[in-house]
Amino acid sequence: MDFKLSEREELLRKSMREFAEKEIPPRMEAMEETGEFPVELLKKMGDVGILGVITPQEYGGTGMGNLARIIILEEMGRVCPAIPMALQVHHMATYALTKFGNEEQKKKYLPPLAKGETMGVMAVTDPSGGSDVAGIKTSAKLEGDVYILNGRKCFITNSHFSDFWVVVARTGEGGRGLSAFIVEKNFPGAKPGRKENKVGLRGANTGELVFQNCPVPKANLLGHEGEGMNIAIQDIVEAGRPGMASVALGILNAVLEQAVKFANERSLYGKPINTLQAIQWHIADIYADLEISRLLVYRVGWMRDNNIRCDTESALAKQFACEAAARSARKAIEIHGSYGVMKEYPVQRLLRDALVTIPAGGTGEIAKLVMARHALNMFK
Repeated sequence: MDFKLSEREELLRKSMREFAEKEIPPRMEAMEETGEFPVELLKKMGDVGILGVITPQEYGGTGMGNLARIIILEEMGRVCPAIPMALQVHHMATYALTKFGNEEQKKKYLPPLAKGETMGVMAVTDPSGGSDVAGIKTSAKLEGDVYILNGRKCFITNSHFSDFWVVVARTGEGGRGLSAFIVEKNFPGAKPGRKENKVGLRGANTGELVFQNCPVPKANLLGHEGEGMNIAIQDIVEAGRPGMASVALGILNAVLEQAVKFANERSLYGKPINTLQAIQWHIADIYADLEISRLLVYRVGWMRDNNIRCDTESALAKQFACEAAARSARKAIEIHGSYGVMKEYPVQRLLRDALVTIPAGGTGEIAKLVMARHALNMFK
């Protein structure tokens, strides 16, 4: 097994790090204060190919693949995890459109997403619960040539900064009674609702989408009627979970960097605290979490690029990396002592950001169910 990245992937990492370090820090204070995504950054991200990394070239993307996507999200997350949070949900929308859209839909909706003219949205979660996809209550009833959409979506990333949304709604009974639609913001009866005020990932806008007798043309049905459950689950497994794991991987990079920097510079008892065994053990634990997470997350990217099914591997990478990011950020705060809870030090923000990744894109408990089912079937 070759663990060496290609020259193209190493160049991608270098260019993404330079881009992130130049473009993101001047905007972070405003993001923390307002919770808003810096929309002026979107066009720049489109220009360097970040937005269309998994979009085929014929639809305006770069088609670099899933491992390249992970590298991009990791490097963005090292500087500011809120940016790749918004970006990975954008990719979820482009994935769904690429895999399930017809040619007309791809030509209409993928190019503006790749160029940065708007942001992608994948709206699955109802107030009734995100883990219970089969329990979605948002409904779409066919009347003539349009579906009449009613309901509400919550905890939707990029909700207020997108011109169209991929929305999963109920068109029949049971798990097979779900369908997916491309809903444009200017459709009558469609509008963003409240904005959420999150504790972390502040620059990734999160809010509601509200539909009141919203007519959606039959041409905007994504895939086939009754395919909504399959679209939602595949999108979460193949794009959402690896994306969230990559955001957590970026956080882990930043946590280790901040912890080591502080340990090297801070002195107690007449010597740097990096000589203290307790500090060294915390550093070792953070390092281990980072390296294990990177192996898990990169494996998923490699498997996806080689068309190998990776449902369990994706769940494992997401659950482990997000939990690791939170526990490692807490250890970094302990290394900082009282400085760790002061806002001028990044580690407190990294902990807040890490905590938000745990339920996003599928809870840790759901991921454990996926892993448990796989393990229980291994020796039958």
